[in-house]
Amino acid sequence: MSATLPDMDHIRERLLAGDRAALARAITLAESRRADHRAAARDLIDAVLPRTGRAIRVGITGVPGVGKSTTIDALGALLTGAGHKVAVLAVDPSSTRTGGSILGDKTRMARLAIDRNAFIRPSPSSGTLGGVAAKTRETMLLCEAAGFDVILVETVGVGQSETAVADLTDFFLVLMLPGAGDELQGIKKGILELADMIAVNKADDGEGERRANAAASEYRAALHILTPPSATWTPPVVTISGLHGKGLDSLWSRIEDHRAKLTATGEIAKKRREQDVKWMWALVHERLHQRLVGSAEVRQATAEAERAVAGGEHSPAAGADAIATLIGL
Repeated sequence: MSATLPDMDHIRERLLAGDRAALARAITLAESRRADHRAAARDLIDAVLPRTGRAIRVGITGVPGVGKSTTIDALGALLTGAGHKVAVLAVDPSSTRTGGSILGDKTRMARLAIDRNAFIRPSPSSGTLGGVAAKTRETMLLCEAAGFDVILVETVGVGQSETAVADLTDFFLVLMLPGAGDELQGIKKGILELADMIAVNKADDGEGERRANAAASEYRAALHILTPPSATWTPPVVTISGLHGKGLDSLWSRIEDHRAKLTATGEIAKKRREQDVKWMWALVHERLHQRLVGSAEVRQATAEAERAVAGGEHSPAAGADAIATLIGL
């Protein structure tokens, strides 16, 4: 990118007209480490904010091998075929350089990768989970301004990324494998508590379908003892085959039903307002982190504090105080 800022008025006009190149350029500005680029991106987002918020935002997670990419490719193709514009955002807080497995995802999302009504983009972590949330949130708003009415946010990593994505979306879909027995033991209670729906994937014909149905029964029993996220919505458990596109139309129908019910009660609007506050604090944490790593003086003092604490010369609290004083806290 050139040293000077691009014509932001032109980018805004083209973005609102649905131009994919303008969308990609705007996202690149938002992800830039240059302060002027990021300031320009913030101004752009503020300018297009009235054109955002109309999309259905769906978070999708699952253990490695569950078939997330295959399922998203099939679901996305189903939706674009029905007239929707679909953006797929991949979140991976574990990778600060590559953005996770997005290149692999693009090869596995063969249909969406060439679909003019689909857009696939990774969200770099910027070294912090808050950075993931902030960048993904900005990308989501820019995609909505460009006319994408379905946003699918895929977690590539494991652990805290699920919570981050649940805090970005309206609906949280958890994909599971058949053969619930051992799988069920490894599921974190927190993931089940976040779920708005569980979909057991790989319910292919014959034995695969039998095992998926058996797993679905066990997941229903597990959900029965948990308090659902909303009094309005009881998380269903369904079986699907992402490979063969089986059950995806019914899955999407349930997501639309969730949207309608929680919009009527005002829960979607309330949830998004709460997410905006969390986004604000994610940005504050990211800027504090940048203060810590952006100054040579602070980096040196941080290293000295680490050595003193590791050597037993200072307590952790004293080390934290020394660093906090330098950045004015």
